Amino acid sequence: MATSLDTERLTEQLVQKYGSEKTATLLSYLDLVLDRNEHINLTAVRDRDEAVQKHIADSLSVTDLPEYEKAERVIDIGTGAGFPGALLAVVSPEKEFVLLDSTLKRLKVIDEFADQLGIANINTVHARAEEISRRDEYCGQFDLCVSRAVASLDKLCGWCLPFVRSGGYFISYKGGNYQEELDAAGKSLRKYRGVLERVVPVEGSSDEISGHVLLVIRKK
Repeated sequence: MATSLDTERLTEQLVQKYGSEKTATLLSYLDLVLDRNEHINLTAVRDRDEAVQKHIADSLSVTDLPEYEKAERVIDIGTGAGFPGALLAVVSPEKEFVLLDSTLKRLKVIDEFADQLGIANINTVHARAEEISRRDEYCGQFDLCVSRAVASLDKLCGWCLPFVRSGGYFISYKGGNYQEELDAAGKSLRKYRGVLERVVPVEGSSDEISGHVLLVIRKK
């Protein structure tokens, strides 16, 4: 279980990496989610210290990867309460983010919080990934697709890779059973032209964090 001391240390690290203003926005967004969670089910994590570790630290683990750094247009599939998409938008205001989810009430909450905190580089889309990815304005239009704690990799390949341009990337946040998912997703990877380039361990990850590794998949 994360403690207030863990949160204090992580906050210091965030300030060093992203600056005090962005860190304050990250924490404010999380606090808004936890407060609204009393009325709408946005996250199963209700303890703030635990949420800082599980949601903020885990969501931002992708930011050091060159595939993320080079991306200009990013889509987050199954964004839920905005993890990781909204938090990534805070620390990367130069990028354009599309946050897609099939639950409209969650997207309305994201829009409200983004407006309240001045997060201007977010566009929410209410749709099912497997349907909207066929549209010309979405199919192959993104440099990077991310998805965290949504579904098995086998399903995610079909949902996420159609959004990615040729040569772009899909990065999946996965837990300790990722090898089993990789073995089961071989057919889907081939069908949707995905190639696993590497598996990146999340620094400092433990069983307390949902995404132990990042699966970096390139679209041929």
